[in-house]
Amino acid sequence: MATKTGTLKGIKPGHYLMIDDEPCKALKISLSKPGKHGSTKARVDAVGIFDNRKRSLLKPADANIQVPIIEKKKAQVISVSGDFVQLMDLEDYSTFDATIPDEKKGKLESGAEVGYWKIGSKVLVKDS
Repeated sequence: MATKTGTLKGIKPGHYLMIDDEPCKALKISLSKPGKHGSTKARVDAVGIFDNRKRSLLKPADANIQVPIIEKKKAQVISVSGDFVQLMDLEDYSTFDATIPDEKKGKLESGAEVGYWKIGSKVLVKDS
């Protein structure tokens, strides 16, 4: 999965980061005070983008973390079958399958344009 390096103290709620090799959206960040023998610790509570599982990360605030590179693109819906949708990218005309998110079920139809995020080899349908 394509990532870049960032620092934990640069993460704010709404930003994306990798926890356990899974892209996650940060929900809450809390910092502890530095002690006599240690540095400031940061605790990040996040939710996975693809699996909606809650995850947390506890590290020193100046620690390096991996941030996923998200490609935001547009595609046209070719067909809808069950929980899957077949999409064609509007730039390079490649076709691929993606899982339909719960909030989009029943709303996608052939010929419609949708936005999608590509994170590594995974695809997430976002807006229509």
